Amino acid sequence: MALLSPRYRTALVSAMAVQRLFELRVSARNRVQAGPASQAAPRTYPAMVAVHVALFAVCAWPRRARRVPLPVEIVALTGVAAALALRMWVIRSLGASWNVTAHVEPGLEVITGGPYRRVRHPNYVAVMLEFACLPVAVGAFPEAVILSAANAAVLIPRVRAEESLLDDVPGYRAAFAGVPRFLPRPGRRSSQNPVSASQSRGERSRKLW
Repeated sequence: MALLSPRYRTALVSAMAVQRLFELRVSARNRVQAGPASQAAPRTYPAMVAVHVALFAVCAWPRRARRVPLPVEIVALTGVAAALALRMWVIRSLGASWNVTAHVEPGLEVITGGPYRRVRHPNYVAVMLEFACLPVAVGAFPEAVILSAANAAVLIPRVRAEESLLDDVPGYRAAFAGVPRFLPRPGRRSSQNPVSASQSRGERSRKLW
């Protein structure tokens, strides 16, 4: 017997979509308050919006004929919950500097606490979990593969461009030397660097998610 009926599956997807809209509002507010910044791979942002809209649209569509085995449903819902918790942890760790558009400000503060202690891109880990687990939780198994592939196609150039910008930030390379992008490894942790000269002069500094 499934944990979620088709009605509750649709409610779950709708709630996650509303939560995503709230995140966009928070991100827009943070960008208004922030200073000038360079955006990593700006052409990938519309594509990212498109694949996220596709994710929620596909998952919200009723699939009464598709049954999800209980163990698979439990694992998928656990993954969805983990993705949400990780995303909230990222937002909490970065505070007012969090944004979804991959803007990097000159002289930003290199954040090495929270989930950044173990991986360089925890927000993207949360996104990948959502794309893999949410469709499975609602019975959209083929769609999970297709949507995950589309998400990867967007993330690959975005991550490369973002890291290119971050490598120019003083202290970033040293802080994250040997730290994996997505999957934590034993003994691989970020290290807190001394405050940069620009930060000691009181200039505004921020960190991108």
